[in-house]
Amino acid sequence: MLRVLLLTLSVVAIAHAELCKPDAQNAFKVRLSIKTALGDNAYAWDANEEYLFKAMVAFAMRRYSSKSTTQISNVLLCNVTDRVSFWFVVTDSSKNVTTVPGSEVEAAIRMNRNRINSAFLLSDKTLQFLKITSTLSPPVEPSTPVWLIVFGVVLCLIVAGIVFLIVAGIQQRKKKNNESTERENLEEKGEVAVTVENGIPCETLDLKAGHINGVFAADDERFTSL
Repeated sequence: MLRVLLLTLSVVAIAHAELCKPDAQNAFKVRLSIKTALGDNAYAWDANEEYLFKAMVAFAMRRYSSKSTTQISNVLLCNVTDRVSFWFVVTDSSKNVTTVPGSEVEAAIRMNRNRINSAFLLSDKTLQFLKITSTLSPPVEPSTPVWLIVFGVVLCLIVAGIVFLIVAGIQQRKKKNNESTERENLEEKGEVAVTVENGIPCETLDLKAGHINGVFAADDERFTSL
């Protein structure tokens, strides 16, 4: 009985070795850059981390298909290097001698990529599935609709323009009122005001004192009174 059990285990081991090897059918290569990602807080890749990886892949397969019965033992790792990289396959739980199609494994990994990354404190750049393209994170939708933001900006610009026109009009009206008041004050005091016509300053007549024409003043001086 013991010999039969050992023979069975050896046959299974040989079968697994044939299933999980570089560039094997439905096999995927994984490369981790733990030191690059975590620096001094980097952890060592050991048997416990391998067990966690198998568990996460089994979780992804079970979550991808509600009818899946994938177990941790169905995830095989091989060619593990110190840097760290390795290959893995997922065997069929019903037969255990064939592998799950690579398309199903890829779909399961893509659907649960964030969960797998979080388990190892890594990202798509530091935990690479070389044959599986990275999934883009869904775009972040703002809490306020874009059209409402644009409408608010346009409305603010319109209100600012109206306020500017009102303030400019008030200031111009005050300026005209001040000029009219100053002109009236000068007329009341009888002071000579200077006006500008066609761009040339001209003196206006003093309404109270009058103005003496120089030409007639010269003629008056030539004639003496009798």
